[in-house]
Amino acid sequence: MPHLPATFRALHEGWTLTAAALAADAPEAAAAALEKGVPAAVPGEAHLDLCRAELIADPFDGDNEAAQQWIGDTSWRFATTFTWSDDGADRHDLVALGLDTVALVALNGIEVARTENMHRSYRWDVREALREGENTLTVTFAAPVPEAAARADRDGALPRTNHHEYNQLRKMACSFGWDWGIDVAGAGIWKPIGLDSWSGARIASVRPLVDVTARPDGHDGVLTAHVDIERAGHGTAVPVAVTVTGPDGTALRGNGAVPAGATSTAITVTVPDVERWWPVGYGDQPLYGVEVTAGDGAAWNGRVGFRTVELDTAADEAGAPFRLSVNGERILVRGVNWIPDHAFLTEIDRDRYARRVNDALEANVNLLRVWGGGIYESDDLYDLADERGLLMWQDFLFACAAYSEDEPMRSEVEAEARENVARLSPHPSLILWNGNNENTWGWVDWGWPGLLDGRGWGDAYYSDLLPRTVAELDPTRPYTPASPHSFGDYRHPNDERYGSMHIWDVWNRADYTVYADYKPRFVAEFGFQAPPAWSTLTGVVHDEPLDPFGHQMLVHQKANLGNDKLQRGWAGHLPDPKSIEDWHWTCQLNQAHAIRFGVEHFRSLTPHNTGTILWQLNDNWPVVSWAAVDFAEHRKPLWHALRDAYAPRLATLQPRASHEARANAWEGLEAEPDTLALVLVNDTAKAHAGSFTVTRETFDGTVLAKATVEARVGARDAAAITVPEDVAVFGDPSAETIVAVPDDAASGFAPAFRHGADVVDQRLDPRPLRVEASRADGGVLLRVTAETLARDVHCHADTVDPAARADTGMLTLRAGQSASIWIDSPAGGEPQDFAEALRCANDLL
Repeated sequence: MPHLPATFRALHEGWTLTAAALAADAPEAAAAALEKGVPAAVPGEAHLDLCRAELIADPFDGDNEAAQQWIGDTSWRFATTFTWSDDGADRHDLVALGLDTVALVALNGIEVARTENMHRSYRWDVREALREGENTLTVTFAAPVPEAAARADRDGALPRTNHHEYNQLRKMACSFGWDWGIDVAGAGIWKPIGLDSWSGARIASVRPLVDVTARPDGHDGVLTAHVDIERAGHGTAVPVAVTVTGPDGTALRGNGAVPAGATSTAITVTVPDVERWWPVGYGDQPLYGVEVTAGDGAAWNGRVGFRTVELDTAADEAGAPFRLSVNGERILVRGVNWIPDHAFLTEIDRDRYARRVNDALEANVNLLRVWGGGIYESDDLYDLADERGLLMWQDFLFACAAYSEDEPMRSEVEAEARENVARLSPHPSLILWNGNNENTWGWVDWGWPGLLDGRGWGDAYYSDLLPRTVAELDPTRPYTPASPHSFGDYRHPNDERYGSMHIWDVWNRADYTVYADYKPRFVAEFGFQAPPAWSTLTGVVHDEPLDPFGHQMLVHQKANLGNDKLQRGWAGHLPDPKSIEDWHWTCQLNQAHAIRFGVEHFRSLTPHNTGTILWQLNDNWPVVSWAAVDFAEHRKPLWHALRDAYAPRLATLQPRASHEARANAWEGLEAEPDTLALVLVNDTAKAHAGSFTVTRETFDGTVLAKATVEARVGARDAAAITVPEDVAVFGDPSAETIVAVPDDAASGFAPAFRHGADVVDQRLDPRPLRVEASRADGGVLLRVTAETLARDVHCHADTVDPAARADTGMLTLRAGQSASIWIDSPAGGEPQDFAEALRCANDLL
């Protein structure tokens, strides 16, 4: 959020919520209570106040979503009284950092302002409206659903992917529902609100932009602090000082002034022998404190990291790359897409953000893409990313829709863009601004031109307003117009040869093996669905009996034909489930298999491919979705598969065309793969040289063929080594597997498996495990031994204790191998119960 000065007084107490205009279908009990008013939390949201007042049940439970649609059809009023006395300050401003969304603000019955944008802050001089003693502040919000519909009727509807006209308002798009999100469009004062009483001059904005200059023997940091001020009167020059404090406590200072008649200045401080900030896995994350003072006591404090960022999309012989570099070093992106971590934004605190950052980093993720249907994310998330080296990509907030380019929308877009580019400029983790999510693609492929009849659809933002804003306010970071985007005229925006692409034929209509047909330069979205953890699902779905196509189950499945696609998706890979428990495990397992297949293929194309960003890391409510971590914070089997596929050093067995096959291929056609290659992807700073033992064996461990291959792979690179034919060719695909194991156990490469058939066609032992369960270290230890090949061993610990967490999962064990799974169970579940919660792919047969 914008910087809060010491002169700011929060007005967060004594609020009440009433209905300014209640929806006709509101429950009678709610109507009666709301006439009097119910206590309201600020910052907060109307839904949450209604829950606390017990006027509605949990919006996430059962089919409550449908029963509570009246909330989005109601105009809500928040009101409070506060005592004020003039302290002699020159100015008294009412500051609202976040109002969701169309609002009328009044102080003591005097209209202060009308607002239209939840993605920006507001400040108003209220000296004329304040009174000595008691004051009354009200914020009245238009009902969001009818307000959006009314604007569409007045100005003309625009293409979108939702049953609501979400693109008519500068309100979080996914609050109206998404193909993974609940429809809870509501209203609230979602960020701090209060009075700022100040004199002389205040600091309006600081943009501490960094650069790094190289010397023969090191690097110097250059900080240019762009400082904007506001004066209470005309006044004279305002002195400004900038102090930069290094990790070792060394402080450097620069001085300047804002001249009389001006409102801004720029002060540069050079930091000799600077410690550069690096992404996780590339180096350390030193942060430098920055203090800015202006006039008599105005102050701003923040942190920066010194680093440079570039994006290379220049044409090459294969098309055009999407190559991000930090400090001149190419970054191989192992990313995940991020959505708001709760449908009610005020429920997300720093601790919850920290747990999601841990989820990302422990899955070997190095980049979060903040998707454009959510919010300009919190400084809490960016602070954590700065500290941990997690790269951030921030979309501007335009998603899957056309947007008006007319007033007042255009002015609101410019205001929010300017504020948020400035606000996020200190964060070294932020390395990319992106104009929109899929809107350029929508213009080309989704029939928009015929629907728009010549109206603007947002391109004026993506190709002009937004890049100009970034170039003016923060030229230290690259900007891309869209995701996906091909960076050139006459190119389809989702062409795999150029820039970034989204792959959605897999999941919607194609088998996940179609991932192998792609050779993308960079994948910014791809994914596959599965239900959340069993306890998460059954905590909100109460169909009797529980069924994939039960009413409440489908309330918690927002994708079009989602559960049909789940069923179609496992066909040919896994057997049809025989119970609801098997359905749950089958879907989760297939999601993990699909993403592991895709990620390993894409990463095997390094350096042609420079990154993948999985859709998606997280959920905003309990739902069947693409997430790796569900709303209750359980790591799904997908998370464990992603952790392995995103390992900095990855060994994978991939089909490849031989030199002879490529030489004989028809011009313009891909050669058919006729060999098997061991592909090593090395996303570390050290080259690797060593041998691998590659074995073709039966499930009981009988070796059928064996070879040792020598492998060398450079730092941040990949290498392919052909596997000898006698090892690579299956004799009985249903009963054999190929395994490549590094001979140096400390190499950082995990064994690579290639199975001759999918699980449904393998002759796997359905009960391959011997399990010993005991209490250990305050939890439960499962010692698992495979008597024959056991694929994807996973403990569904939450079925015993919903708060339980297993430390590992999705383990494939060869005959005779053992592994340990430690489970933290706050409820103290019995060891044998956790042993019985073990599943593996074999037991579906």
